[in-house]
Amino acid sequence: MKQYCFLLLLLYPFLPSSAQPHGHGHDHHNERAIHFPDTDQYLTLVADLHMHTVFSDGSVWPDIRVEEAVRDSLDAISLTEHLEYQPHAEDLPHPDRNRAHDIAAELALPHDLMVLRGAEVTRSMPPGHSNAIFIQDANKLLIDDPVAAFEEANRQGAFTFWNHPNWIAQREDGVATLTDMHRDLIRRKLLHGIEVVNDLTISKEAFRIALDNNLTVMGTSDIHGLVDWQYDLHKGGHRPVTLVLATERTPEAMKAALIAGRTVAWFENTLVGREENVRAVVEASLRVTSAAYFGASSVVEVTIHNDSDAAYLLENLSGYSLQSDLGPITLSPNGSTSVNVMTLKQLGDLSLKFRVLNAMVEPEKALEVTLQIKPE
Repeated sequence: MKQYCFLLLLLYPFLPSSAQPHGHGHDHHNERAIHFPDTDQYLTLVADLHMHTVFSDGSVWPDIRVEEAVRDSLDAISLTEHLEYQPHAEDLPHPDRNRAHDIAAELALPHDLMVLRGAEVTRSMPPGHSNAIFIQDANKLLIDDPVAAFEEANRQGAFTFWNHPNWIAQREDGVATLTDMHRDLIRRKLLHGIEVVNDLTISKEAFRIALDNNLTVMGTSDIHGLVDWQYDLHKGGHRPVTLVLATERTPEAMKAALIAGRTVAWFENTLVGREENVRAVVEASLRVTSAAYFGASSVVEVTIHNDSDAAYLLENLSGYSLQSDLGPITLSPNGSTSVNVMTLKQLGDLSLKFRVLNAMVEPEKALEVTLQIKPE
């Protein structure tokens, strides 16, 4: 498993997810399906909005992207082919840059999958590579001036985000850094998001840029080959995705949520995003199903159910000692975990405070949650 500097626990092995239905209506038929529950206010939609096929520099036909997404129980994808970079053009000439989307959209019709029209504006730095989603015609973004391409995308009603700002091919030091052009695009509301997670990398600098500049946090696979091979799905791995907190399961509601910044990136068993969004997902995932003292003792067994695919890692901040754990508590995905809490005397109610070590709300800060307990 890859190691990344600002997340201390990414070496923790993945546990496979179970086949349970999404709150928003998906039916999980296999263990690879990605599942996070809906929150109190929103549907939790699972999206991968950066991927490629042979219609730019990918290795597969668009039907593979659709089939992979269906297997992963995704709600939405976008085939964001490079507009300017066409390495297969001699073997696969196609003057219409919308072609991959059109093929995928037709193949997705029998499935419960939204295919959003998108494209990757592929330029040197600045501004580097950027995706435009919810566009109407990718061909009209083939403009020499990169700023003009952003202007055209926004005329078409696009949501735009900066791709892999830490990419060493364009940043040799791997440090995501705003340029004057990016600042101008943000000021003019032409750039709306930034990839904090791309493929096998995560960037704490991009996360800070997102928080400081009100950019939407994005997590994408940027897949070129096969999802199964890249992310070791057979070993319990998962592709990186963006959890979108939307009012409805429609492209319009997804776009509104993306513009509003209601997203969480899921990467190598770690959630990353603004605190209010990460908190909503984590608190929707966890519920206390039982709590009872052992006879006349002052030790209470508390059972917590985790209704998500994340194996949450909890650090005990409650002040109570635990008989069951000396270090972090692991809440198994889509299952129940019991902990024995020593309260010194029997209490009618108590609060258990935890730090969720794999739920990051700032580059160096993990989410803290409190569970209210009423022993039987």
